[in-house]
Amino acid sequence: MPITLNGSSGVVTPGATVGSITGILKATSGVVSQAIIGTDYSDLTLATAQTASGTAVDFTGIPSWAKRVTVIFDGVSLSGTSVFLIQIGDSGGIETTGYNSVGIQSTISAGVGGGTSTSGFVFGSSINSASNVFGGIFMLSTLNSGTTWAGFGGFSGGDRLLTSAGSKTLSADIDRIRITTVNGTDTFDAGTINISYE
Repeated sequence: MPITLNGSSGVVTPGATVGSITGILKATSGVVSQAIIGTDYSDLTLATAQTASGTAVDFTGIPSWAKRVTVIFDGVSLSGTSVFLIQIGDSGGIETTGYNSVGIQSTISAGVGGGTSTSGFVFGSSINSASNVFGGIFMLSTLNSGTTWAGFGGFSGGDRLLTSAGSKTLSADIDRIRITTVNGTDTFDAGTINISYE
């Protein structure tokens, strides 16, 4: 497909790098006819992974243009029996109220338990085992310009599957996320946590 970009023309092939394209390209009949100036576009940005330790793991610096944020667990465990709680925030800090969240905890041997939370995206009830090691993802997507977010995902460890779904409206664009626990005192004692955004 022939295009003209900044005065240079050429053909875009699958997998080719065109360089930094600013804004959204408007095409007519396969030819780029207008560039709408805006924010530099990036498919997906992976943050710096953090060792899971302490009572909370925080990620900051999420850009205002982000429309999807994914939390990634690998080999994560807790010192006690609490369950994970994910909270989001803006320039005013992490928000700890106003969530609409349900979490389900399924076990092969003990059946299903669950709980609700207005304090964050909750992952079941406090029937976890300190020996379990969890991996998985939790994905948040915005419903509008970046203030209202809906999330869904889960983590598996041992014979347990922890899932969560819900929504939360912030007062400004998201710029941070916290991974903690319902009781706020159990500590992370193993594993790695990261986020990506796009």
